[in-house]
Amino acid sequence: MTATHTDATHTAAHTDTARLLPPATVARLLPLVCATSGETTATESPLDGSYLAEVPQSSIADVDAAFDRARAAQPAWAERGASARGRRLLEFHDLLLSEQAALADLIVVETGKSRRDAIEEVFHVAMTARYLGVHAAKVLASQRRPGVIPGLTRIDVHHVPKGVVGVISPWNYPLTMAFSDGLAALAAGNTVVAKPDAQTMLSALAGLELLRRAGVPDDVWQVVAGPGDVVGTALVDRADHITFTGSTATGRNVAARAGGRLIGASMELGGKNPMLVLEDADLDAAVDGAIRGCFSNAGQLCVSFERLYVARPVFDAFAERFVAATVALELRPGLDWSGEVGTLTTSAQLEKVSAHVEDARAHGARVLAGGRPRPDLAPWSYEPTILTDVPESAELYRGETFGPVVALYPFDTEDEAIAAANDSAYGLNASVWSRDHRRARAVAARLRVGSVNVNEAIAASFGSLHAPMGGFGDSGLGRRQGPEGLLRFTDAQTVATQRLMGLGTPSGLSRESFAEVMTGALRVMRWLRI
Repeated sequence: MTATHTDATHTAAHTDTARLLPPATVARLLPLVCATSGETTATESPLDGSYLAEVPQSSIADVDAAFDRARAAQPAWAERGASARGRRLLEFHDLLLSEQAALADLIVVETGKSRRDAIEEVFHVAMTARYLGVHAAKVLASQRRPGVIPGLTRIDVHHVPKGVVGVISPWNYPLTMAFSDGLAALAAGNTVVAKPDAQTMLSALAGLELLRRAGVPDDVWQVVAGPGDVVGTALVDRADHITFTGSTATGRNVAARAGGRLIGASMELGGKNPMLVLEDADLDAAVDGAIRGCFSNAGQLCVSFERLYVARPVFDAFAERFVAATVALELRPGLDWSGEVGTLTTSAQLEKVSAHVEDARAHGARVLAGGRPRPDLAPWSYEPTILTDVPESAELYRGETFGPVVALYPFDTEDEAIAAANDSAYGLNASVWSRDHRRARAVAARLRVGSVNVNEAIAASFGSLHAPMGGFGDSGLGRRQGPEGLLRFTDAQTVATQRLMGLGTPSGLSRESFAEVMTGALRVMRWLRI
């Protein structure tokens, strides 16, 4: 059983990017980069390969200047208080929704993703801003905790901003990844120096423009640009906390460098995410979830699924429906709403995806759908692809593809499926499908991943801003979202106030007698469960 997209159904939608990005727009956004080196990097649209912009490159002196400005601005920003900072983020939320069409245009032109995926990205940043704007003040509020001697020892725990947070973000979600971490850093009272990827700099700068329109002072969020091994390293060497989203290999280097400076590092890295379809699953719902979970953003999503484990009794029925739904997808890169799957963003991604599929074929895998590039649609377009019979010897079996490619595997027992899902160095996201929710949650609890969606692909966990999101193992360090994602940008400070008497041996009481008194007091506190 092999299926593929037909040229007649899916036609190219080449776009005049100059119409969308007139010189005035580029001229307005690019000066927001802190750059005086005189060097530039050219970018082109994955929709049709057309020229987009010359992105100015920052020197090390520019990075120093950005940190100097951000560090000077941080005390005043922190002193505004969490509620006042939250109001700026809520204003940013409103501006994002008002300007969603223009933002989506930029995201599509720079990444090649479908318009639906671009709009979802805008919505996610707005949701993040809303969560922080509404809830940060409560999360960051000082807390009273029990002291060593109840009634005599008062304990106050404060959440102190780290200072200046460095944010290194990738090209696949240029708005979400550029702002989700940074907004939490701002809400916690820090300032930010950010390095977005050069390919998607305009999308990140458009978001910054809105942030400043929302009332966030210019020096509070600085943007620099340049190669990761130069400018990215400079961020790690100057920041008080670093966040990084990207490959596991680079993440290890960032973590090592941050560890050498004893600063915190939070990272979302690679994934080889599994989806488990149990024999009692609603197959139509599971197929819909697999389509969204595997092929959103052309599979260029850290939490997307590249491994599907399906119970053997329903394997053939699921595969038939999944293949049919995949072949029916509108592979139509462009700015309008008609396309369901966009294109890969870079030539390097196309090379990697093609290499993984061809290597799997060479090792005996069968292609059920897709399996070929589509340069007739866009320079780096690749068909949504389903494979089966992928052996362990194939690179695709364990390696992250980061493209619209998924492998199907049958399983006989629940334990077998769980063991296969956990047989990975990664542990970012997973999905379990069953009509029995209790059973599905029990399976989910045995998976070694940071988030599990039951009867949903990605959105249930990723869109729940009150809940933490992050990975186990090679998938990263720390968590974004929820209180955990906010408090990572603070240091906990304990202030202990002692009343009436000190904690040393009271005058007139021998040390032996004091030990007896303390022994009795500790036993009473144990009994009272204090």
